[in-house]
Amino acid sequence: MINNVRERNAMPEQDINVRLTNFDEVALGYTEADAIREAMRCLKCRKKPCTMGCPIGQQIPEFIAKVAEGDFEAAYQITAVKSSMPSICGRVCPQEQQCEKNCAHALKGEAVGIGRLERFVADWHAARNPVSAPEVEKKGKKVAVIGSGPAGIACAGDLAAMGYDVTIFEKLSYAGGILVYGIPQFVLPNSVVDRELETLKARGVEIVTSAPIDKNKSIDALFAEGFEAVFVGNGADIPQTPRGLDTSLEGVWSANDYLTEVNLNTANLPASIKDAKRVLVVGGGNVAVDAVRCAKRLGAETIMVYRRTLAEAPARRDEIEHTRSESIEIKELTNPVECIGENGVLTAVKLEKMTLGEPDASGRRSPVGTGEYFTVECQNLVIATGTSYSEDVVDTTTGIDKDKWGGIAVDDDCKTSREGVFAGGDAVTGPQTVVKAMGAGKRAAVSIDAYLSAK
Repeated sequence: MINNVRERNAMPEQDINVRLTNFDEVALGYTEADAIREAMRCLKCRKKPCTMGCPIGQQIPEFIAKVAEGDFEAAYQITAVKSSMPSICGRVCPQEQQCEKNCAHALKGEAVGIGRLERFVADWHAARNPVSAPEVEKKGKKVAVIGSGPAGIACAGDLAAMGYDVTIFEKLSYAGGILVYGIPQFVLPNSVVDRELETLKARGVEIVTSAPIDKNKSIDALFAEGFEAVFVGNGADIPQTPRGLDTSLEGVWSANDYLTEVNLNTANLPASIKDAKRVLVVGGGNVAVDAVRCAKRLGAETIMVYRRTLAEAPARRDEIEHTRSESIEIKELTNPVECIGENGVLTAVKLEKMTLGEPDASGRRSPVGTGEYFTVECQNLVIATGTSYSEDVVDTTTGIDKDKWGGIAVDDDCKTSREGVFAGGDAVTGPQTVVKAMGAGKRAAVSIDAYLSAK
């Protein structure tokens, strides 16, 4: 039976007055009744346009049909065929730009809540099943994975399921990569990421933290230690700063550093963050939204500035709506041009009003300065205008080529120019979505298996 209601079922959320006092997850998840009602909205389109919009080709109509029947475990098992982490993707993937964009309901109403249903079945399964992994026949071959973010998790998990001895090398003191340091718990609780890491360990994957692969320990050293293949999934975490901004001033933060402090050091925050009365965040993506919502929860007056309009902003629509509902000021068509400080400490930011010109290479209209300026006093400026590639791995290992943008050059099978070395995720593409990084990790696992099987 199909429910032709054009509006999707609302997601239960923390009360607005409560959630601003904590860092607990805002979206509370569908109940079983909510999920069934939402799943019944699926029109079961013959050509499955939603699946075509998914970077990993998730079997969307099939799992939704099982939800509509109330067979939630079967629905989860279908999602698990394609996805290594449906509980994470259901929370943080920009479904409105991917699968839901293609939903037939979106033509005259609201798309089916595909991400919400994916999250529901994953959470339902996790609440009723302990972490476990089936025993597999070991191949006796070692594979190293560099980075414990979504690409590394997916690659390591699939390789372990094939019988390889996998070791993940993570440069930070904790595992999870951007899923932990870069995404606040009110969007993605650490407990959800921890379960994925525990699943890896159950499969026999060793995770070594505080273990950067760089000039002190290169990929060459990994091969010397007996690893027969290496996957590079170390992301792209070097901040990009707009011209003219003095990042040496106390109070000026890259979004990565700011979110790392807030997400992992909440009880012992630097005074620069803890005592800030007004925080200005620049950017229009998910990272900017996350940072400004963190600042709001820390008690600061918050302003988010974006050089385009929100119509062009890459942030998820749900997160933008949460930002608005939390009474955070958003200044569109505004760009910072100068940091103002006294005695090495940020006191204000000079901003320019922008207008939109012709579309750029991304298809979005380019922001153009108007020559009209104004100044906003603040104690923190958080810069969330993108990141670029780390060169620690490729520049300390011979034989790995880069592409013209600076990422690791790979073929369709995630092979680099050096034999036995594979790469995927943000280290190749630059900052992208979790699901795209996960898909790259899974493709690399298949390619690594083929390479080692042929040796």
